[in-house]
Amino acid sequence: MAVFLRPIRSTDTLARDALAVLQPGFTGTTAPGWLLRRLDEGLAAVGLFGRNVHSPDQLAALSAQLRDVRDDLLIAIDEEGGDVTRLDVRGGSAFPGNLALGAVDDTALTREVAREMGRRLAGCGINLNWAPSADVNSNPANPVIGVRSFGADPQRVARHTAAYVEGLQSAGVAACTKHFPGHGDTAVDSHHALPRITADLPTLRQRELIPFQAAIAAGTKAVMSAHILLPALDGDHPATLSPAALHGLLRAPAAEGGLGFDGLIVTDGMEMQAISATYGIEHGSVLAIAAGADAICVGGGLADEDTVLRLRDALVRAVRDGELPEKRLADAAARVRALARWTRSAGAVVGAAPAPGIGLSAARRALRITADDPYEPLTGPAYVAAFTPLANIAVGDDTPWGIAAELTRLLPGTRTATYTAEAAAAVGTPALIDGLLADAAGRRLVAVVRDAHRHPWMADALRALTAARPDTAVVEMGVPQSPPAGAIHIATHGAARVCGQAAAEALLGMTGPTVGGTAADS
Repeated sequence: MAVFLRPIRSTDTLARDALAVLQPGFTGTTAPGWLLRRLDEGLAAVGLFGRNVHSPDQLAALSAQLRDVRDDLLIAIDEEGGDVTRLDVRGGSAFPGNLALGAVDDTALTREVAREMGRRLAGCGINLNWAPSADVNSNPANPVIGVRSFGADPQRVARHTAAYVEGLQSAGVAACTKHFPGHGDTAVDSHHALPRITADLPTLRQRELIPFQAAIAAGTKAVMSAHILLPALDGDHPATLSPAALHGLLRAPAAEGGLGFDGLIVTDGMEMQAISATYGIEHGSVLAIAAGADAICVGGGLADEDTVLRLRDALVRAVRDGELPEKRLADAAARVRALARWTRSAGAVVGAAPAPGIGLSAARRALRITADDPYEPLTGPAYVAAFTPLANIAVGDDTPWGIAAELTRLLPGTRTATYTAEAAAAVGTPALIDGLLADAAGRRLVAVVRDAHRHPWMADALRALTAARPDTAVVEMGVPQSPPAGAIHIATHGAARVCGQAAAEALLGMTGPTVGGTAADS
């Protein structure tokens, strides 16, 4: 049955507070008229995605257009660096991701990388970054975290999370540490379904919560909740909708068993199936604010005015119906506005010195190279076989990855081909490899994989290829496990553009760690 609301006046305090807690997206590289109108009516934040980014100048102009209407606006983006990039969505990131930084394990480097990223974001007018990921990647089968994590050791993840927060915020950009209370021990992607973590509370405190404690101690301005079910905390609601997780664990003081966080709590994207398929985005948003969230992230998929109005009206209706305390909504809106004030004051005094080469330098240091015998560097055009898995939604499939482009630049005439699970299933692994070898026509082979341990078809193809051609060089651009057979194995700890560049240089003997090293703890 349809529900009809009385018209809500734009001057209504309740409606302004409801708009203030939304962080919606939109389409296009300029602001649509509907968005500018809603900013004037109380909308206090927007979220940017790859579809909104064409160039730094364009992004700066878009930010200026938005702030012409509201100068205290939070402009947020999901810029983790590494595999998840929006600034470099079309060419690949100029920064390695978290796993690469964790592999180097130099917190000064992590801080410097994050500061340079913050400098770039601030230069484009962005003042809130939905990063870093503080998840401990304790489950090797995790399909959505992986290289987005600093590693599997909670202490390593904690010290790099803190360094990242400090570096980013030193450039005047607020950090949003995610995904509370930790998305690392799952084998389910919350974009598609609701993950369940069965760890008890002592385990959570000894593993998942340690990086969030470090982030809070480092002064993170925001924390993003995860759409994961943790029966040890709440057997009925995912963390995003759970008062026990948000108010009881994250917000409560240490004396009451909480982490004592007093900043902005942002939800992960409400269109994700873990929420939308179970609660719907309107009811889910009401439950999230009631549970202790302050800002609703939406717009990765639903990026139109109707979505904003539906959520605004759902929040207003929930207050009027007694489902959501008006004070809770007002408090959430006040936290959003307070963070906007901080970004204005922080940005006004920051003048971060540029460090444009820091990303490539970090990627080079993150390489881990293994070889049984001295490796003969590439000297002529090679054949790059890219074994390509289906990208997860957080990464997206628009951002290029691999080393073919860089090898082609360094060795003109290099050829490349992509091999997928569908191709392997259609013809079988033996036929796939026979065709690959025929296409390579005797050239030096470079096999590029991404999380080979999670994809049986990929692991099978790699074994068959290295058996047929033991001189194959293998480049793993995901989470490295045991190095396979081959002339050389290079673990990049991520698929950013700079990781591919560093690997290509190593294959040519131009740079990189001493051959014979082992993959870093990850």
